[in-house]
Amino acid sequence: MVLGLGGLGNGWRSATHLWGAPAVIGEALSLIAAAIWLLWLLLYAWKWAAARKEAIAELHHPVQAFFVVLVPIATMIASMAVLPYLPNVATAMFTLGVASQMAFTVWVMGTVWQGGRHVDATTPTLYTPAVGGSFVSAIACGTFGYAEAGLLFFGAGFLSLVVLESIVLHRLLTHTLPPNLRPTMGLHLATPAVGSVAYLAVTSGPPDRFVQMLFGYALLQALVMLRLVPWLREQPFTPAAWAYTFGVSALPLAALRFVERGQSGPIATLSGLIFLIANLIIGWIALRTLLLALTGKLLR
Repeated sequence: MVLGLGGLGNGWRSATHLWGAPAVIGEALSLIAAAIWLLWLLLYAWKWAAARKEAIAELHHPVQAFFVVLVPIATMIASMAVLPYLPNVATAMFTLGVASQMAFTVWVMGTVWQGGRHVDATTPTLYTPAVGGSFVSAIACGTFGYAEAGLLFFGAGFLSLVVLESIVLHRLLTHTLPPNLRPTMGLHLATPAVGSVAYLAVTSGPPDRFVQMLFGYALLQALVMLRLVPWLREQPFTPAAWAYTFGVSALPLAALRFVERGQSGPIATLSGLIFLIANLIIGWIALRTLLLALTGKLLR
């Protein structure tokens, strides 16, 4: 939720700069994302206090453990959301988010390298620490003025993506994901899109050929995901659908960043359409989630 709404908020902030869109929309989405981050952070802390055994079991689960890194990733997203309003608080959140992301990634990837994983545990969640965490760290570093450090994180994320992509695709080609794990395909969509945003966050000047090619791969991923919609919807709607919003919000944000940097051509032409589609998808997921909450079905 934080990643999707925060990414969409950044997209609206760019739309305000480029097209004169109402500034209140981007700011509202960003602050809502930060508020949701705080709510879920408190609830997660409560989980460790009230259900410690379940929290520890989740931390050692071969699939669920990779979602824990969303705590520091969401912290970095929230830090960028509140930066214009609370710079000192935002800087503290950024520092804590980057440090804890890096520590968790090293720990969980060190566990993976020891082997013994079953093929069923190979899902797109593998991208979350080394790829997603590194890319968001790069974006945050660029936002807070540490572009050189951000390049290090981008390199870690990009090369991790190259390595892990073949592993995840091999699993998808040979063993079908069960319906309850298919929302993790949203993480598969997110990697090149978030990577494009990360690269643009730590570089300057007109976008080069490399990031244009990376964005082209993100477009291919998005088109394949559209083709897979009937297959993905075999699972009834649950809050897990928010996993799609990371990539859905990152794709138009990358396109808008291209335009901000003077990019013309097909990316600029598609930016408005991609932004519109992203708003419709995330708006639909938010509405469905709100209906679950109103009917008492959001949380058990």
